[in-house]
Amino acid sequence: MFYYLLKYVVLGPLLRLFFRPVIEGTEHIPADGAAIVAGNHLSFSDHFLMPAIIKRRITFLAKAEYFTGPGVKGRLTAAFFRNAGQIPVDRSGKEAGQAAIREGLGVLNRGELLGIYPEGTRSHDGRLYKGKVGVAVMAIRGQVPVVPCAMVGTFEIQPPGKVVPRLKQVTIRFGEPLDFSRYAGLENEKAAIRAVTDEIMYAILGLSGQEYVDEYAAKVKAADQAERPGKFPKLRR
Repeated sequence: MFYYLLKYVVLGPLLRLFFRPVIEGTEHIPADGAAIVAGNHLSFSDHFLMPAIIKRRITFLAKAEYFTGPGVKGRLTAAFFRNAGQIPVDRSGKEAGQAAIREGLGVLNRGELLGIYPEGTRSHDGRLYKGKVGVAVMAIRGQVPVVPCAMVGTFEIQPPGKVVPRLKQVTIRFGEPLDFSRYAGLENEKAAIRAVTDEIMYAILGLSGQEYVDEYAAKVKAADQAERPGKFPKLRR
């Protein structure tokens, strides 16, 4: 109930009014059944803009820190994400990746839409980074299509460190679903899941037009912060 209240009454209309999103390719999102929507991640605003403009409910795997913040702000943030149906995932430790996969497959097994940012963190410089293979494992094991999505302009309205977004138009593009049924049973093969992940990332790249970096975003972000302390906001993954 809270999810649809946000989507259709509270947040959705405001986002459409302030950011006037140009929406392309929503016909590629299956009308029913399980599917993964895999997108680039440029801004905190991405969490709200994409779910607000598609008809179906979509569940994202959200970092556990959103649910454990201190003080009033932390409790409000946790309540918002929990009531919006987002699933907390602890990304620390050796079992983090497997926990995310289990949670994601649970959503898919219910025949729902699962939202994923394969880069694993927001881009700190607007470029598109190498994808992590969890999305491929879920696509193959769940035998579901992957719809690539590109957020265009959200980095400009709310880059890392900016709390209040600028009021500018953004574009949200969805591409044709990618079918990976030819990889059935190969979710434990490193070459297969890397190939699937790269195909997803290049589909996102074709929609977004970003510069591509064949390294993991978190690694590059950490190196940039170490080299130029104070240049970038505190590392967030």
